Amino acid sequence: MTIWFDMDGTIADLYGVRGWLTDLEREKTRPYEIARPLVDTVELISLLVNLQTKDIKIGIISWTARNGSHLYNSEVEKSKKQWLLRNFPNFSFDKIIIVPYGTNKSQFAANGDILFDDEEGNRNIWGRNSYDETNIFRVLRTF
Repeated sequence: MTIWFDMDGTIADLYGVRGWLTDLEREKTRPYEIARPLVDTVELISLLVNLQTKDIKIGIISWTARNGSHLYNSEVEKSKKQWLLRNFPNFSFDKIIIVPYGTNKSQFAANGDILFDDEEGNRNIWGRNSYDETNIFRVLRTF
């Protein structure tokens, strides 16, 4: 089983960065670089390490920017991975998948996988075992 986390709006406060939309439209990666975590990363890392000891995989599945050029989306992917390294130090995600905006995330799911995503459409497509960002700690503490 893998527990998947979206980034923007789920664990990273992209939408809280002043001027985020203008930056994305101008193909600037600044919002991805400076977004603050939306979760207590110390507490989350502790829970995730515990889950990995139980053979549960931990993954990131996140979109690139809407209407971004190939080159820009490549930079977005790099920025997101750097954000994870900065905000989840000493933690190793089992999988990090950054896909083009709008990609059906459920195509990466295996039976029983869990998704945390702020996007209702993604949760609806994923179906069972999908939760919004407000349920991260409640759900993880059940394992």
